[in-house]
Amino acid sequence: MTPNLIPTLDTGMEERSNLAPPSGPRFMRFGPFQVDQRRQEVSKDGSRLKLQGKVYQVLVALLEKPGEVVTREELRQRLWPADTHVNYDANVNTTVNKLRQALGDSTDKPLYIETIPRKGYCLVVPSEATDVPCAALVLNGAPETLPATLAPVLGNEPPAARSGFWVPIGVVGLILAGMLLGAGITITTLWISHFAQATRWP
Repeated sequence: MTPNLIPTLDTGMEERSNLAPPSGPRFMRFGPFQVDQRRQEVSKDGSRLKLQGKVYQVLVALLEKPGEVVTREELRQRLWPADTHVNYDANVNTTVNKLRQALGDSTDKPLYIETIPRKGYCLVVPSEATDVPCAALVLNGAPETLPATLAPVLGNEPPAARSGFWVPIGVVGLILAGMLLGAGITITTLWISHFAQATRWP
């Protein structure tokens, strides 16, 4: 009896139910993306991306080894059982290309996934593992927990109060400029009239 041949890439969502639950932190973050390993979902800036089963598995494999090469053989073992007969090279290429499309990446100028010729693929951005979702960090973040570079911008004084300080100074500056201009015109007029009288009388 010959084994079943699978000529095309099957990336159905049902494959995710076969994945083992994560043993480490629930969330993985890289760039603007967040991976919820428990729910097996990927989001970008809070918007959920539609990643199919095998595409999601490739992303998880890359996140598990950031900065390291994930070989094509590792991906083959992860994506297909040992007794499955498929065109592995073509299907791995297709799966990685679908992941790149979902992330907005390209092969020419990779932002996230770099192809290592004749070896495999590498996640070229740092990743972070945490049990706290990105949204919770934004909501619970207080000014004292922000980086030092943002502290002067988000001080205790409201922006309106800081900008209101310059309004009276600007008004005073305009008044002084007007007074100086008026004084200059008056002096010029007096000099002109003085010289006019001097030329009239010998």
